[in-house]
Amino acid sequence: MNKILKITIVWSSFLLLLGACEEPQKPKKEKKPTAQKPKVEPLPPPEFNADSAYKFIERQVQFGPRVPNTKAHQKCADYLVSTLESYDLKVIRQRAEVEAYNGKTLQIQNIIAQYDSANPNRVLLFAHWDSRPYADRDDERKAVPIDAANDGGSGVGVLLEIARAINNSEIKPRVGVDIVFFDAEDYGQPNATIIAHQSNTWCLGSQYWARNNPIPNYYAKYGILLDMVGAKDAVFPKEMNSMNYAPTIVNKVWSTAAKLGYSNYFIPKREFRGITDDHLYVNAIAGIPSIDIIHYRPDVNDFGSFHHTHDDTMDIIHKPTLHAVGHTVLTVIYSE
Repeated sequence: MNKILKITIVWSSFLLLLGACEEPQKPKKEKKPTAQKPKVEPLPPPEFNADSAYKFIERQVQFGPRVPNTKAHQKCADYLVSTLESYDLKVIRQRAEVEAYNGKTLQIQNIIAQYDSANPNRVLLFAHWDSRPYADRDDERKAVPIDAANDGGSGVGVLLEIARAINNSEIKPRVGVDIVFFDAEDYGQPNATIIAHQSNTWCLGSQYWARNNPIPNYYAKYGILLDMVGAKDAVFPKEMNSMNYAPTIVNKVWSTAAKLGYSNYFIPKREFRGITDDHLYVNAIAGIPSIDIIHYRPDVNDFGSFHHTHDDTMDIIHKPTLHAVGHTVLTVIYSE
């Protein structure tokens, strides 16, 4: 055997030995596709009937000013309860005594209605149903209660129509819906009073509910407050407390309104100062992220010339405004 052959044999043996000492390569694992949540298509909402919402407001006004401790207040409460019950909702009447800024004891009623009460996935809709006991922004008859067609009546009217629409629709929302009418929202301390300023004199009903919810362990994904949602040429800017507590919900509602063609009502990219309204206590005490759809004119820093005056009558209620708000809220609910 010649040298060249010997060298070749030795070198080949060395390579074989080296190969035998190497770690065997592990087969590459195939990457599993990332699991994606199935896209949930929004359900078609039922038609919102603005004529019906208008009649619900008109009926409230016909009782007279719904001031706590009055017959008109009691009669309207009975009407709200019977109407909600007629739509197959579970209704709770939460009675309580609260003290007003002037030391007066108010007999109040928060009215709570539940659709699909066993569903743990819930959305809260709310408005106040009482009316201002005086017209402190008016030039005349300041001590006389106001009709409160818009400031009180309109939010309730829209929510009653939403309850009726859901009940009559063959397609139901996937979430449970709670409708709450808070009392004594508008019994707050007037600015001109000689009594020293007291905080938290407004929204007495929602404060009581937030601390004493009659439904054990109650929680909702989010809440939407409707306040003064019926006037002609109404505008709803993004309120500061709503943006601080629930910006995602604000953007959801406003983007839904834009898609439906209601940006002239739901003003985009505008924000105004935080106000004391029922949603503040639902956020701060109950811990439910909530927003306020409320009429406010940022250009003049005012809730409207009719606010807390005797001009807050059925004459200022505008059906297209009611439709824009009701259609938007129903669409949001049915997208869940």
